[in-house]
Parts: sequence; C-alpha cells; structure tokens
Amino acid sequence: MTYRIRVVTLSALLSSLLLGIWVLMQGDYNLTVTDVLAALSGSETGLGGYFVREIRAPRILAALLVGAALGLSGAIFQTITRNPLGSPDVIGFTHGAATGALCAMIIWGTSPWGTALGAIAGGAATSCLVYLLTRTRGLEGFQLILVGLGLGATLAAVNSLLVVQASLAQAQTAAAWLAGSLNSMTWGKVTLLALPLALVTPLLIWLARPLRILSYGDTLARGIGVPVARIRLISLILGVLLVALATALTGPIAFVALAAPHIARHLSHQAAGNLGTAACLGAFITLAADALGQFAFATSLQVGVVTGALGGFYLIFLIYRARRKDSHE
Repeated sequence: MTYRIRVVTLSALLSSLLLGIWVLMQGDYNLTVTDVLAALSGSETGLGGYFVREIRAPRILAALLVGAALGLSGAIFQTITRNPLGSPDVIGFTHGAATGALCAMIIWGTSPWGTALGAIAGGAATSCLVYLLTRTRGLEGFQLILVGLGLGATLAAVNSLLVVQASLAQAQTAAAWLAGSLNSMTWGKVTLLALPLALVTPLLIWLARPLRILSYGDTLARGIGVPVARIRLISLILGVLLVALATALTGPIAFVALAAPHIARHLSHQAAGNLGTAACLGAFITLAADALGQFAFATSLQVGVVTGALGGFYLIFLIYRARRKDSHE
C-alpha cells in the first residue's frame, strides 16, 4: 500500500468517524459531544442514551456497513471487467437482488433473513444470466454494459409489476424499501450485514493483491502466476454476495458502488482501485448522503433518493470530462 493510498484511506475513515459523531448529536433531541460519549460508554441511561444507542447508532453503523459493502462490490466488478462503468448498478445485479428480495417479501413477509436470502438468490440468478448472455466475450468490453443496462431495465419493470400486484400493505412496504431507506434500523438488522462482512473480510484481504494484478491484463496476470479464471469466479461470487446483502438491508442504493471505486482510483492515482480505500469512501458517501437527506431539507429524504440524485450529476460530470479530454487529444 503506497503512502498516498494510506492517506486517502485514513482520511476517509477519520471523516466518517467525525461525521458519525456529528450525526449522533443531531435530531429532534439535540445532544453534546459529552452526552454522546456518555451514552456510548453506557453511563447515560436516560432519554439521551436511548436515542444514541437504540435509534441513531444502528442507523449510522448500517450506513457505514452498506456503503463499505457497495464500495467493495463496485471495486471488484470494475476491476474484473476493467470498465469504470462495470458496477453492480449498471450491470443489473442490484436490480436482480431487489427482484429476489421483493419476491421474498411478498411470499414470506418482511423477515430480514428471508429478504436477505431472496436478495442473494436474485443476485445469483442475475449473475448467471449476465454470464450466459456475455459468455462469448467474457466479462470485459462494452457488450457487458449494454447487456447489463438492458437486463437492469427489464428487472426494474419486473420490480414495478411486483409492487403493483402486491396487496396494499405489501405495496407500501415494498415501495418504501425500493427507495433505499435506513429508517427503523435495529441492531438485529445491522447484524444481518455485519456478520457476513466480517466473515468474508479475510478473503477480501487475500483477494486484493490478485485483483490489482488482474487489472493490468490477463496475460500479465497469468505470467505472474495468478489463476485468472479462479480469481474472476471468486470475485464474482463475493461481489454479488456483498451487493445482495446490502440491498436486502436497505433496499437498492444507487451511485455508491459506481462512484466510490472511481474516486478511490482518482485520489490514490492508481490504475486499479484499492479495495480498502473504496470501502472507506463508500462508507463515507453513504453516511454523508443519509445525513444530507435527514438534515439539509425541510422534509427528510431517504438515502436512496439522495444518492440517486448525486449519481445523476456525477455521471453527467464524467461524460463532460471524457468529452473534454477527447477534444484536447
């Protein structure tokens, strides 16, 4: 890890920590830093302690974990596809996970584990379909993006159909979930993502070096001794698992998986985004978007709405910069 990557990663971590403390202080029941520290230590047992430990802290931790998972997933897919648009949002995996989760919610209700299993099944089915549709050229190239866009649009229509055909209560729950929300977060729901993320962390650490080598081309990777096919398969499974679990917890949240790895590459001046840096930036972006939705407007906005709006402006910026670069060449 270079010095610049360390600086960017630690800056993202510190920014997330400071922002998290600030968010703990905000709301209808304002608190001071001393109140927050007392509540976190357990010495504050009154109303302030309840707000911090049971309402605000689970929401903040969920935002950080979801953002980290999306950042990791985006970095994995952009590396194995060698395409800056190769995020789960664009390829269609997020929509597939949402379809599976919606089916589970309609069949089994809003059970967290049932929703998670449905999201994983939907993401896995989508990845298999994408692989079959692009098997002639593999996971690289513009063809993958076109297939992903078409599949994502189809699955988005399926999701709308599922909501329309559901009962009124199910439709209301599903519509709120599809917007991407951190509302009503509990420690039990946070565990749904925290536990799997902790279990796969050693595998992600091991995967970081082969992915960096793979980003420079299959020929070079094979020459160094990297098992390219195996690394791609493991990466694909992990990427789908991460985005599915994140989607199951909060609903589909756009932009983070696309932007976090791209920003990580830009700030670290690396051809391949570092997984740790992308995870930390994804966590910060998600927490910042949730804070913006909660406190910047007269009416509270769900985090998915904020990230969706930011994502649109970010894509416009990328297109403008690419056209400007082409005009100067």
